[in-house]
Amino acid sequence: MTHPRIWTDTPVRLEDILHAHRVLQGIVVPTPLQHNRGLSAKYGGNVFLKREDQQVVRSFKIRGAYHLISSLSEEERRKGVICASAGNHAQGVAYSCHSLGIRGIIYMPTTTPRQKINQVKMFGGDNVEVRLVGDTFDDAYAEAVRHSSEEGLPFVHPFDDPRIIAGNATVGKEIIEASTEPIDVLLVTVGGGGLAAGVAAYVKTVSPATKIIGVEPEGAASMLRSRENREVVTLEEIDKFVDGAAVKRVGDLTFAICDELLDDIVVVNEGRVCTTILELYNEHAIVAEPAGALPVAALASLGDQIAGKNVVCIVSGGNNDVDRMQEIKERSLIFEGLKHYFMVNFPQRAGALREFLDDVLGPDDDIVQFEYTKKHNKENGPALVGIELKNKADYEPLIERMKRKGYRFMELNKDPLLFNLLI
Repeated sequence: MTHPRIWTDTPVRLEDILHAHRVLQGIVVPTPLQHNRGLSAKYGGNVFLKREDQQVVRSFKIRGAYHLISSLSEEERRKGVICASAGNHAQGVAYSCHSLGIRGIIYMPTTTPRQKINQVKMFGGDNVEVRLVGDTFDDAYAEAVRHSSEEGLPFVHPFDDPRIIAGNATVGKEIIEASTEPIDVLLVTVGGGGLAAGVAAYVKTVSPATKIIGVEPEGAASMLRSRENREVVTLEEIDKFVDGAAVKRVGDLTFAICDELLDDIVVVNEGRVCTTILELYNEHAIVAEPAGALPVAALASLGDQIAGKNVVCIVSGGNNDVDRMQEIKERSLIFEGLKHYFMVNFPQRAGALREFLDDVLGPDDDIVQFEYTKKHNKENGPALVGIELKNKADYEPLIERMKRKGYRFMELNKDPLLFNLLI
């Protein structure tokens, strides 16, 4: 693919990014660009990780938030600010409000992990008030915009503002300056588009040969859909699991920049993201949140595009709630084909359950969930059965044994509606 042309009239200029870099001196941590031997060997390239999970608020979001808030007039600062966030932007705003002595009201969706809410309150102290509204970022965003408009308070947009984008662009500046060799491929998470737009604006200016790939979760690919439609579109439904990148609508400004400067956009299944989170923790001692793991998860689908190349993945954040680890493990096992759920209608004869255990389960198969769906005469009715396999290849023999023994069953993994209702 040929590289896109570079804007000459972009609203985020190189001098804006350099100014943001000066403003952020002493506020943000210049995070390391680390070569990862394990990932390099696994994918056949030189893989480097830009560790924004080691940032002062454990994500890149403080860069744009502080840059924007510090640019406000004295009158605007006296009013205080409002923002909407799924978590990381809120922490950046909270930290900035506390540092600058500004009052902030932060709207977050009710689905935000508790760990992120607690971090916001810790960073903001008495300067911030957290308000939980709606199920998605977009719900919280709508309420925050309404409040901002009615009260005339400055709104700190999480991504669609030139000052936010310029602040985020300093991530790209640090990558270029830390790299001792030309960067062939750079992978960056796309949520609302603020990080991708900022990094692309800087990197494409100073290293136009670098291929920049945006990465979105499969269940919330709003930038890809907008690109396909040649205009910003709003998704009707999204999978909220990758909370730091799950938005129904990207920004108008971020879309314009990303559409112009990103070489490609790839989507990653949420299950693969979970597998990557576990691998990063178990094999590399890195705690990455779902949005932070997206670029690393994308490596598995790029093949020849990264073989023998210098590749940078931006680990955008590490705010992962430990309470979510069981769900992460569950999604990973299902994605890897190692965990399957069934509704099994046991034959109406004595010993049917014992036969299932003895004759259907393989030697390495485990029942991890079993629940009768009838309150009375349980043994003669359907049951919810969860089975964990040691190897993916054990799945087909399991199905064959169930059929051979005459069990009537339904595979819930293949029915999203029933799966979500029952599991």
